[in-house]
Amino acid sequence: MGIPFYHTYQSQKGGIKEKMNTLRKMRKNAKALSPVVASIILIAVTVAVSIAVAAWMGALVVGNMDTEQVKIVNVAFTTTGATLTVKNTGSTTVILSDAYVGSDLATSDIPAAGLPLDANEAGDVAITGTFTPGQSYQFKVVTSKGNPFVYTATAPL
Repeated sequence: MGIPFYHTYQSQKGGIKEKMNTLRKMRKNAKALSPVVASIILIAVTVAVSIAVAAWMGALVVGNMDTEQVKIVNVAFTTTGATLTVKNTGSTTVILSDAYVGSDLATSDIPAAGLPLDANEAGDVAITGTFTPGQSYQFKVVTSKGNPFVYTATAPL
């Protein structure tokens, strides 16, 4: 058998310096991708944050959409006063607490606990008093949350 023969491989032309220069060039080229990748990441983060903020604001808006909406659709004048036909046009139950004629609190048949109206429900509020024929009156109903709803009607001749 003999002495083992180990081959020594000769490196490429230029030796280790050439390999180091090649690695430096590759590393330099890799840095050129960094601004592009950073821009894409920043855009992705911005879009993700804006979607999160939009979802959060949407949840706030939907939570506050249950506002009271009431319309006085008609006023019928009678010999003893007037009858207001009130309709809840909102999506939640409304409780009517007071009725006014002009700026004065009117005597009405609204109970002390209030008159509840479910969504899309109509109800009547009787107001006692005398109304001069041909004169215009402003009627106002106020909900338990303090929201006023106004209607103007003229007493018939």
